[in-house]
Amino acid sequence: MSHVFHRHLHQHYPTAVSGEGPYLIDAEGRRYLDACGGAAVSCLGHSDAGVIEAVREQVGRLAYAHTSFFTNEPMESLADFLVARAPEGLSSVYFVSGGSEAVEAALKLARQYFIERDEPQRQYLIARRQSYHGNTLGALATGGNAWRRQQFEPLLVQVSHVSPCYAYRDQAPGETPEAYGERLAEELEAEIQRLGPQSVMAFVAEPVVGATLGAVPSVPGYFRRVREICDRHGILLILDEVMCGMGRTGSLFAAEQEGVAPDLATIAKGLGAGYQPIGATLVSEPIRRAIAEGSGFFQHGHTYIGHATACAAALAVQRAIEERDLLSCVASLGEGLQQRLEARFGEHPYVGDIRGRGLFRGLELVADRGDKTPFDPSRKLHAAVKRTAMDKGLMCYPMGGTLDGRRGDHILLAPPFILEESHLDEIVDKLDATLNTVFHHA
Repeated sequence: MSHVFHRHLHQHYPTAVSGEGPYLIDAEGRRYLDACGGAAVSCLGHSDAGVIEAVREQVGRLAYAHTSFFTNEPMESLADFLVARAPEGLSSVYFVSGGSEAVEAALKLARQYFIERDEPQRQYLIARRQSYHGNTLGALATGGNAWRRQQFEPLLVQVSHVSPCYAYRDQAPGETPEAYGERLAEELEAEIQRLGPQSVMAFVAEPVVGATLGAVPSVPGYFRRVREICDRHGILLILDEVMCGMGRTGSLFAAEQEGVAPDLATIAKGLGAGYQPIGATLVSEPIRRAIAEGSGFFQHGHTYIGHATACAAALAVQRAIEERDLLSCVASLGEGLQQRLEARFGEHPYVGDIRGRGLFRGLELVADRGDKTPFDPSRKLHAAVKRTAMDKGLMCYPMGGTLDGRRGDHILLAPPFILEESHLDEIVDKLDATLNTVFHHA
């Protein structure tokens, strides 16, 4: 019996022992094409020699020094690198160990910002249904993933949730994408008015919704309207790019494609590509200045923030992406993947939508393409897809509850940026074989 408290105590996990490019290899020698990056993490694959050497070198020099006593060179250099490439106005970086911590830091920074400005009445958060912002209590409360939230509801702070930008399901017949986005903006405005504009602290959203909806981008103009509404009411805009950021959608920050800059941005996953645990919250200059000119102290912290080895790994990852021009690869490979998915599954009787940006793609599974009826959740279709795909040597990221936390199934694809064209064919072939097996046995 394993003494590890695994994620699922009734599941048997193969033992991963090595990685080779986009493949993971288990103890039996089986190879798995990692078409989801674990959870949109492994953007450089599993054996990047430059990053591995950067980790070795940093550990040999200085593994860790607590940031209440010291700063360190990798942390300073990584912050410089990110700020130089971040959306306009983001001027400093608070490093953490992962995405949930990054969101928690953003929420606390937002609250302390208004305390420092003598606006303590600003206490309410607005987020979106069917979003995901992390599993710690503040992040879980902010997220709109009903299934993950359900049993922990008594422990969660109250957060308002408005509709997601989910055109496949919610755009009305005859409604233009712009009109749909405007309708959502009006819903946000109405919720702000209901709570009282002077009492709302921040609006939190993923530029491209990840795990809970399956790579759903917004309609044109939506985020520009959201930015305008937040500015008019003095509300902070927090963009959660933990899954969709760091090049995943084809630009380093997903917000670039929306034409907006947030007040706070959260990143993780592709920041360090899995070579070390790391996340970060990027902070706008007005927020930094309010705290610097006020108490001067952010009342927050974790033991491993600014971890020297983690920052050295992340800096090596980001330099590799830039020096090898991998963002252009994300764009071209992403288009190639989309074309292959549409060619293979565009008329599939059980695939209702194929969506996403860059190497961040989702397929929504439906029982009826005509009326978009989801499968009965008791079938646990997403679990069958994951299990069958693994049997066929493919890692993908299926989830259930796409519609409301209970109904609906989708498959998320987020492969490494280093793929070759042949890998795109392998992904689609193995996914096709997976769906054929799952639906044949259904």
